Amino acid sequence: MASSPHASRPRRTRGALTLALGLVLATPGLVQAQAHRTAIAVDSLRKIQEIEPRSGPAGSRVTVYTENLPLQGKVVLGVGAINAGFEVLGEADQGALGEVDGSIRIPASATWDRALVLITLNGNFAPTALSDPFHVTSPEGLILRVGQVTDEGEGCLGFRDSDGYFYSLTGSHGDLSVGDYVELVGRFDPEGGCPLGETLNVTSAKEATPPPPPGG
Repeated sequence: MASSPHASRPRRTRGALTLALGLVLATPGLVQAQAHRTAIAVDSLRKIQEIEPRSGPAGSRVTVYTENLPLQGKVVLGVGAINAGFEVLGEADQGALGEVDGSIRIPASATWDRALVLITLNGNFAPTALSDPFHVTSPEGLILRVGQVTDEGEGCLGFRDSDGYFYSLTGSHGDLSVGDYVELVGRFDPEGGCPLGETLNVTSAKEATPPPPPGG
């Protein structure tokens, strides 16, 4: 039996991020011309096994490959952000054994201050899987994140951004302390030297205004 051309693809297991946040999906209505928004239970979705690259500027071409989706007549690809709308961008091919292979281009409107996730949907636009985050960069290769310094890191300072993504911090983060709410600029490094999470190599840090407390 012929082997899949992707049989030798490496699988990224280090630094996967678990989300406990709700997603909102903007999909084209079957009758209405305008998109509608549907809440998604993240825990009910499968994990897209591979996207490549993991970061790049708006307009980057990102390939998608996964082998864990059920056989379905149509696989739709989209992209969006946590607690924001998703944009349907195209379709992917699905092989006889269920493997999905496709690509999308990150929209030109994407900004470097928050991560995006790729999503697969079936022909009825029901979500089936989500990817690890794709980090949109500035033309200089930088990302900007706002959030709180945490004690979750192991050997490195931890940081959780406003979308709930966790990073270990390296680089020029100065005298940051656990609990500080800050704006960080730096380079995303999926293979950084910290044992937990993915790494943000900080080039600048400054104080930011925290959001008001719930009900405040």
